[in-house]
Amino acid sequence: MPTNAPLNRKLRMGLIGGGQGAFIGRVHATAGVLDNRAALVAGALSSDPAKAKASAPDYDIPPDRAYGSYKEMADAEAKRSDKIDFVSVATPNHTHFEIAKTFAEAGFNVICDKPMTFDLKQAEQLLEVVKKTGVVFGVTHNYTGHPLVRQAREMVLNGDLGEINAIRAFYIQGWLRTRLEKENQKQASWRTDPAKSGAAGCFGDIGTHAYNLGRYITGLIPDQISAQLKTFEGGRQLDDYGVATIRYANGALGTVTASQVSHGRENDIFIEIDGTKAAIEWHQEEPNKMFVRKNGEQHKVYTRAGGPYLGKMAGAATRIPSGHPEGYLEAFANVYTAIYEDIVKRAGGQKFETRDTIYPNVFDGVDGMNFIIQAVASSKEGGAWKPLKHAACRA
Repeated sequence: MPTNAPLNRKLRMGLIGGGQGAFIGRVHATAGVLDNRAALVAGALSSDPAKAKASAPDYDIPPDRAYGSYKEMADAEAKRSDKIDFVSVATPNHTHFEIAKTFAEAGFNVICDKPMTFDLKQAEQLLEVVKKTGVVFGVTHNYTGHPLVRQAREMVLNGDLGEINAIRAFYIQGWLRTRLEKENQKQASWRTDPAKSGAAGCFGDIGTHAYNLGRYITGLIPDQISAQLKTFEGGRQLDDYGVATIRYANGALGTVTASQVSHGRENDIFIEIDGTKAAIEWHQEEPNKMFVRKNGEQHKVYTRAGGPYLGKMAGAATRIPSGHPEGYLEAFANVYTAIYEDIVKRAGGQKFETRDTIYPNVFDGVDGMNFIIQAVASSKEGGAWKPLKHAACRA
């Protein structure tokens, strides 16, 4: 696919998933084109061929590029002179591996929803495929795209917080307080089904976001994990609540708490980080503010695009002046646009970073899947300490 020629056009995007009744596919489609750097031109929008084709007009995908399956799409697009530059995988967990592998082996760049695969073995295999093919591979841990999350990352890298001692990460929801899966609610049905979701429910769906946020901001290498996962709604097959303690290689301690059964909570992902020089706190539901605290000093509130105290990472992730809120879709788009930079480099035959990227990559995907598997293993043994460091972990 690399041409060694400048790419002076919009990138061509393909979408897998996102058919009628889906949620995250529309988010991918919106984020992918938000900055006018890509256009959605092709898709296999459902595992049901008829539904896939019927959904195409919702995205203005022309009939000749509305495919009945991802395999048909990969084969047909590979033969086109105006083939897609990348594919976004927005399907249930159990389908991620085969779809991503198929497109990567065909030379297409891949942007995959999280968790990256169904299990750890698949994640490790996919890592090898990406290494072999040299494609650009991003994982949409979208909260890493918020400007103030990137500001926190830059502050840690600059030593503003000192040595990191503790990370407390939370993701609290309440939407699964009742057995919605018994009512054939689409999102609940597959997320609570071990055949589609994988080894974990709540901890795989949202706990992995909280874990990734701590890893992304601090760069600390995990060492061990002790977890307790619980299913509070009787008859449900997977966990709907969980807590984990993490030991990091530098001696720091971390906690991850995830719930989908807490009344009145929506998408409350937040994080607190304690360093020897300062501490920070950030909440996704109010993403344009971050608290910075030091003993003996007034508490500070950093705002998105709020002043010269913000670093380059936050500035590059900001579109509009302070006081005008940016949120979920903009953060999602920031992950996309960062990936685009490397897609353009690859198309031009240039070298690009594969491990230490500002966007979550295939190594982070393996790290996240390892977190899920080891948390489940620990919980089954009553919270026994399990190794968490994986060869794929990046600082």
